[in-house]
Amino acid sequence: MKTGLKIRVGELEADAWLNETGTAARVIEILPINSSVNVWGEEIYFSIPVEAGLEDARETVELGDIAYWPRGNALCVFFGSTPVSEGDEIRPASPVNIIGRIEGDSELFHKLLENLKRGEEIAISGQP
Repeated sequence: MKTGLKIRVGELEADAWLNETGTAARVIEILPINSSVNVWGEEIYFSIPVEAGLEDARETVELGDIAYWPRGNALCVFFGSTPVSEGDEIRPASPVNIIGRIEGDSELFHKLLENLKRGEEIAISGQP
């Protein structure tokens, strides 16, 4: 069963879910999360107190994917290309574990991204 999430950045909020992987279960255990974001291209990421290794890791991701980055102990949300993307792909700095997804269309993703600045607070909480 997927776990529902609410992601808030400033006045904007988005619904999301986490899958049933072991990495996602570790993230669920630490909810709620409040952190300051870093921006890398059209990716946001922030450190979380979770340590996990590679779990069905991927070198490219899809728009709206939520992933855990083992190399940085960080949660990542992908809104589009990164500095290492080639063509239309969305490529993280190194392989990530896909643990969930933001629900909504690309317009929502771009509104969220436009409002994010380095150091901005992001809040992630569980929802029924």
